[in-house]
Amino acid sequence: PGVGYGAQVRDLVLTAFRPRTSPPDAATVLRSVLWPLAIMAVIHRSYVLVANRWITDDFAPVYRAAVHFKLGRDIYDENFTWVDPHYLYPPGGTLVMAPFGYLPEEASRNWFIFFNTVAIVLAGYFLLRLFNFTLASVAAPALLLAMFCTENVTNTLVFGNINGVILLFEVLFLRWLLDGNRSHEWWAGVSIGLTLVVKPLLAPLLLLPLVNRQWRALVTAFAVPLVFNVVAWPLINDPMSFVTRTVPYIFSTRDYFNSSILGNGIYYGLPMWLIMALRVAFAVLGVAALWLLYRYYRSRDPFFWMLTSSGVLLLTSWLVLSLGQGYYSMMLFPFLMTVVLPNSVIRSWVAWLAIYGFTTMDRWLMWKWPTTGRAIEYLKITYGWSLLLVVVFCVLLFRYLDAREDGRLDDGIDPPWMSPEPQPAGNSARAGDE
Repeated sequence: PGVGYGAQVRDLVLTAFRPRTSPPDAATVLRSVLWPLAIMAVIHRSYVLVANRWITDDFAPVYRAAVHFKLGRDIYDENFTWVDPHYLYPPGGTLVMAPFGYLPEEASRNWFIFFNTVAIVLAGYFLLRLFNFTLASVAAPALLLAMFCTENVTNTLVFGNINGVILLFEVLFLRWLLDGNRSHEWWAGVSIGLTLVVKPLLAPLLLLPLVNRQWRALVTAFAVPLVFNVVAWPLINDPMSFVTRTVPYIFSTRDYFNSSILGNGIYYGLPMWLIMALRVAFAVLGVAALWLLYRYYRSRDPFFWMLTSSGVLLLTSWLVLSLGQGYYSMMLFPFLMTVVLPNSVIRSWVAWLAIYGFTTMDRWLMWKWPTTGRAIEYLKITYGWSLLLVVVFCVLLFRYLDAREDGRLDDGIDPPWMSPEPQPAGNSARAGDE
């Protein structure tokens, strides 16, 4: 038996390393290249960088709140004049985080990061399936590598933030809204409702089921956070402090770690009239893009409409509202994945220059020219969000103007060469498996 096992191992090794009997195709070569790079990127971000830590610790106030919840102490008693991370989760979110207070801090933090890492990987898998790719396709390692090489995923894990879980629920929300099964709309609402229990980051996406008349999703989206907060309210010591102390801080604007127009404008001392003009301008761009998407794509191409609209909604909210943080950008992964669609609005170098701005880990601080370096470093996320929103609006506007000039608005605004060809029976009109 020992000899037989050794022979099996030898054959396995030889199969992996011996010269191939036929030349491999490009997809096979790319998979061989990308899978080890992707796996090592996951390990490096979720283990090495997490162990080293950097700049700040988003998990520390969460752990403190969970321990105080367990001991019956005040939770919403922080000093908001400090620039350290603050605990802003509502009582329902405190109830969700409570189990982490029953472990030592280091073990609790490691489990928290582990769950977020797994959630990001699962989000990547469900995103692949949403676009009809499989794990055997080149897209699988390419997407995993791309996700874990971004500043958004890296800082989410290093800082100990919950954004990984929120990304997973966002992908499930979109998946269940789009699969055509009405009973799954309840689960779509549960998915986004669970994120709203913790933070309102994805609240703008509720506009999608609203305008698409998917009422089931809206019912559970509001019911889930309501139930969690009702249950948690009597269990928390002095829950009204959340209303009287924390909520006013949430609605205020801070001038640090804030990439919104308002946050950066206050930091750089811009006049308020200019800040407000910029906010109004980008709000108008977002609304116009959403109207064009709704008018010409919702019924013709609901898949493209929903994923592209999700990106526009999030971009507009981060730019126009009072708070937008760089690692929020990972919630744009479903929108960025639309680049594989033939009618994508982000198939240009300008779009990907913008995407570089809010996904890159490159540091632009320069010791020789500190003022220039700091400006680029602190504004690159805001510039990226702004430029991408401008790109989306311009692409849709030019499509509309061309279609109106050609007299084909009744057939949509896609260029004529994008007209769908007859699909063989059983084939998807989306990306396909390869």
